[in-house]
Amino acid sequence: MEPLTPTIVPEIFISCKKEAHYSRELVLPQPALVRVMSGEVRIAGADRHFSFFAGDTVLFPRNQLGRMSKLPLNGEPCIAVSIVFRQEILSQYYTAHPIDPQPHQAIGLIQLADHPLLESLFNSLTPYFKLADALPADLAAFKMEEAIRVLRAIDKNVDQLLGQLDEPGKIDLADFMERNYMFNLTAAKFGYLTGRSLTTFKRDFKKTFNNTPEKWLTKKRLELAHYLISEQKRKPSDVYFDVGFENLSHFSFAFKKQFGYNPTAAFAA
Repeated sequence: MEPLTPTIVPEIFISCKKEAHYSRELVLPQPALVRVMSGEVRIAGADRHFSFFAGDTVLFPRNQLGRMSKLPLNGEPCIAVSIVFRQEILSQYYTAHPIDPQPHQAIGLIQLADHPLLESLFNSLTPYFKLADALPADLAAFKMEEAIRVLRAIDKNVDQLLGQLDEPGKIDLADFMERNYMFNLTAAKFGYLTGRSLTTFKRDFKKTFNNTPEKWLTKKRLELAHYLISEQKRKPSDVYFDVGFENLSHFSFAFKKQFGYNPTAAFAA
C-alpha cells in the first residue's frame, strides 16, 4: 500500500486565525509539536475532545483522525507555533538512537507539562518568523532534532509517538468506519488509515456493509445530523460540518432527499 501524497506544508511555522471559527479535518502525515500562544485550539476525535489554551504545548501523532478548530479568545486571535517533523529526520534520529516501538499501536496526543527547555525551544524560534522566506532546510532540520532531544528529555513517552515510522496496518474496517464516519475524508484516505489500497478498501467495504462507501457515509451522516437537530436541538448551521458535509446547501439538499423535509423543519418540530 502506497502512502497518500501529503499536502506540502511548512515544517516550522506560525499560524494566526482571526475568524470567529476555523475548522478542518486533521490527519497529519507527520507528527507535529504545537504551542498555543493565544486563543483556543480544540481537537475532536471519534470519542474524545480536547481544548488547549495559551501556554499549552501538544505533540500530535501522525495518521490519527480528528477535527481541529481554532478560535479567538478574550479578544485575541488564535496563534500557534508548529514544528512538523520530517520523516527522514525521525528515521535518521531513531536509527542512531534505537527504541523498541510497539508495531501499529495507536498512540494518542501527548500534552506536555511546562518546562524551561520547551520555553527555550519556542523562544529560539520567534526571530525566524520575521524572515520573508521559509526557514532554510538545513536550519529547519537542526531545530527539529533539537525539538526531538528536548521532548525526550521531558517525557520518555514521546519515543513511542515519534519513533512509530511504519505505515498503518490493516485494521477492522467496520469498527473504524462506525467510529469515524462523520469525518469528511475521501475513500482513499479512509482506505489508507485502515491499511488498505483504494481498490481493497472498496472491495472490503462492499463485503462488510453491502453498500458503497459514498452511499453508506451519506446515510450515516444524515442520521446523525437528524438526531442532533431534532433531539438535541442544534441548529443545522452548527451541525452540517460536524457530521462531514462541506457546505450547508449540499447538506440541506441531501437531508430533504432522505427525510422528505428540510433541516429547519426537523429543528422546529
